[in-house]
Amino acid sequence: MQTLTDQDAGRDLGLQEYGLLPAHEGTVPILLDRQAQGALDNLVRVAASLCGVPYSVVNIITSDQQLQIAASGTAAGICSREDSMCASVFLDPGTTVVRDASLDPRFAANPFVTGEIAEVRFYASVPLRTSSGLVLGSLCVFSDQAELPTPEQIDLVEVLALQVVELLELQHRTLQLDHALVELRRSNAMLSEFAGRVSHDLRAPLTTILGYVELAEDDPAMAPDHPAAEYLGLIGSGGRRMLGTLEDVLNYARADGELHLERVSLLAVTAEAAQDLGVDLGLGSGFLCEDAELTADRQQLRTLIQNLLANSLNYREPARGLEVAITATTCPRGVTIHVADNGKGIKPEDRERAVEPLVRLHRPGDGAGSGLGLATCQRIAQSHGSELSISETPGGGATVSVLFPAKQ
Repeated sequence: MQTLTDQDAGRDLGLQEYGLLPAHEGTVPILLDRQAQGALDNLVRVAASLCGVPYSVVNIITSDQQLQIAASGTAAGICSREDSMCASVFLDPGTTVVRDASLDPRFAANPFVTGEIAEVRFYASVPLRTSSGLVLGSLCVFSDQAELPTPEQIDLVEVLALQVVELLELQHRTLQLDHALVELRRSNAMLSEFAGRVSHDLRAPLTTILGYVELAEDDPAMAPDHPAAEYLGLIGSGGRRMLGTLEDVLNYARADGELHLERVSLLAVTAEAAQDLGVDLGLGSGFLCEDAELTADRQQLRTLIQNLLANSLNYREPARGLEVAITATTCPRGVTIHVADNGKGIKPEDRERAVEPLVRLHRPGDGAGSGLGLATCQRIAQSHGSELSISETPGGGATVSVLFPAKQ
């Protein structure tokens, strides 16, 4: 059987998880959500009004204190657990109702009754029990006059106590989510740092290997029909694919980094991205881009457009000439860029999977890829406070759209 000390330690831990223990001794905790605090203040006002009494409070009972986190008719305060009236009954299974506390042996000597702190007479306390069984404290209504509200009024106060618990449960879930998001960001940062470091460390020796392969292939003594020539070709093509994959991993790792926002030209950045791929903009190449100004991290925007243009080349429809249009639409929220091609497109049921890391659709005729292109674009969109969406291009193909907010 647990001792009282063990129970109190467990309850304090639970109160910490609910964000209901003060950060510093002697301070009243403040709910994270101001709207929730306002709702809690309204509930205690309604509780007092329902019973026709001047006072109502929400008490949180810790191992050594009573903390009032909402109050009506009095200022929220703190007292020791020994002085608390609710501390002696809040773990009871039901509601405590006392017409005159000065005549009740449980409370007659309490300083809230004797006049040392207050002169409570009517007193009712409803335990605040969570769905897991943890009792956080109580919803208490009281008066300095001996009174006895009707059973119906007490029933309604119990309903209000359930509403208080729901508010505190919501705060608990919000805190859990906040902690999970912090941990997720920390984990993602560590993974990105690891991926970036490994990719960077592998690039140098791989580049050296490819350099020696090229020297060997260019050696006049290496005849085209020499068996080693074929092996060197396989080593070179495999090494270049690996180098491309490492570059994709580096881009993916960088996509969630610190933003350096500036006003950039969509046309200028697209021209740079196309040049990286060895293509030109214009009717002859099939790549057409209109200009627009948007606020973005220039390097990340360049990576995003380069990946989308590379996908257009990689997944083109052999039966028709390549056509890729890079356009922009402006709205009060910001500028949305659209990269629309006339290639194979992406089926609606595959669009959610397509932006996941290392996912490839493996369709006949698809070119080689790492499965990180669209995932990197999604991370870039998210780092700018947006999302990436995929739709069908009229006439066939895929259109990828990303909003770059006006204010970030």
